[in-house]
Amino acid sequence: MLIALNKPFNVLCQFTDQSQPPRPTLAAFGLPPHVYAAGRLDYDSEGLLLLTDDGALAHRLTDPRHKAPKTYWVQVEGVPDADKLGALQRGVQLKDGLTLPAHARQIDPPVLWPRTPPVRFRKTVPDAWLEITLREGRNRQVRRMTAAVGLPTLRLVRVAMGQYHLGDLQPGQWRRL
Repeated sequence: MLIALNKPFNVLCQFTDQSQPPRPTLAAFGLPPHVYAAGRLDYDSEGLLLLTDDGALAHRLTDPRHKAPKTYWVQVEGVPDADKLGALQRGVQLKDGLTLPAHARQIDPPVLWPRTPPVRFRKTVPDAWLEITLREGRNRQVRRMTAAVGLPTLRLVRVAMGQYHLGDLQPGQWRRL
């Protein structure tokens, strides 16, 4: 079984939370029993999360050797220029090493659901949207990459993982694939 979930903002990619007070988890969405997240999506990120009860499939989806592409729409603070986009496309030096080259381009603001709480808005600081596709999955990689080129991430939405796409799922909705 394979399920696509639109993980809402500020939800953990696990079914329990030991912190106090507990944070929202996947348990709130009525998912079938015995499915587990194939990969991670940060607490403060949104969008496509794949869940499965098939360990071999989860491995194929997430193992870095398979280099399955993951595509994100990223709202950044600032306006990207050719140098900043080029740096993302060539690979960015992070504390844990050079990232693989990414596909990165500026896009028109996508039509998305409102986020609660909303992204902070500052009249004096412009923002822009990027589409970034990675073939690796380091911890908080997109956020660290955009920050390294001077474009801090304001909002991060994963829209595709390999051949699977978020489509029209709204936050908290899921479907069997």
